[in-house]
Amino acid sequence: MSAQAVKLTYREAMRQAIREALLADARVFLMGEDVGAYGGCFGVSKGLLEEFGPQRIRDTPLSESAFVGAGIGAAMGGMRPIVEVMTVNFCLLALDQIMNNAATISHMSGGQFQIPLVIRMTTGAGRQVAAQHSHSLEGWLAHIPGLKLLAPATLEDARGMLAPALADPSPVLIFEHGSLYNAEGELPDGAGAVDIERAAIRRAGGDVSLIAYGGTLPTALKAADELASAGVQAEVLDLRVLRPLDERAIVESVSRTRRAVIVDEGWRSGSLAAEVSARIMEQAFYELDAPVERVCSAEVPMPYAQHLEQAALPQAQTIVTAVQRMQGAGG
Repeated sequence: MSAQAVKLTYREAMRQAIREALLADARVFLMGEDVGAYGGCFGVSKGLLEEFGPQRIRDTPLSESAFVGAGIGAAMGGMRPIVEVMTVNFCLLALDQIMNNAATISHMSGGQFQIPLVIRMTTGAGRQVAAQHSHSLEGWLAHIPGLKLLAPATLEDARGMLAPALADPSPVLIFEHGSLYNAEGELPDGAGAVDIERAAIRRAGGDVSLIAYGGTLPTALKAADELASAGVQAEVLDLRVLRPLDERAIVESVSRTRRAVIVDEGWRSGSLAAEVSARIMEQAFYELDAPVERVCSAEVPMPYAQHLEQAALPQAQTIVTAVQRMQGAGG
């Protein structure tokens, strides 16, 4: 008998995941700016303070370095902290803690200390909150050994990635794209943990691989719909895990379709898209019928004006044009 489906938003799926983690393990607590009385800057933790109290839903001062450092210390002491950083731009204020402590302490202690820490942060643009709140810096953090990076793009992943992340002995960063919070859908009642090791095919196809993650997944799926109307069947691969990358899934997809377009809201220079492209060239060069294409954000600080913001971001039509261009190049 199939489980009954429940309609909810991405935001509500994240809240369910946090609530379940708090109920399941007394060591789990949530900390960050405005996560308590305000209910989180994006409404994810609304209602949790009333249910669990201020010891487990902790509002912090406005100091990312301080509260991320406190989360690292709590993890070393046996707790299971969930640290919320308001946006990925502000994680730069805690980069010393993330890179020089969270990512390295296990290595530097010869494995004597583990850092079972989860850091959640909102990423991405499309909401007219200007350059200091809109960038996609996942590629920067994916450069750092010792971290695991997750990018839930579906309700299933928003609901199911947190539990295995908290069970992981290494620090895990979860990137929640701001444009997804209001996305609605259905989940089976009681939906549980999901795999946080593998990429996922979100649409099958044999003509081109559209490789995306997070907020670019809906854009890639829209492009695939447009391509289908022109007779081109695109396979859409959701990376889901940004470090370590699921190289096998990437290579298998490209080997099937022989063409690849990587969709990345980060800047093109030094991007995650560049890394994925390089790995395709290293491992699947002779499977390609055309050069790998990348669709990234314009290399500018993210504009505030809506029409300029949209012009700076990857769009479905840009992906379609890239596929058409590579079809011409590949014959």
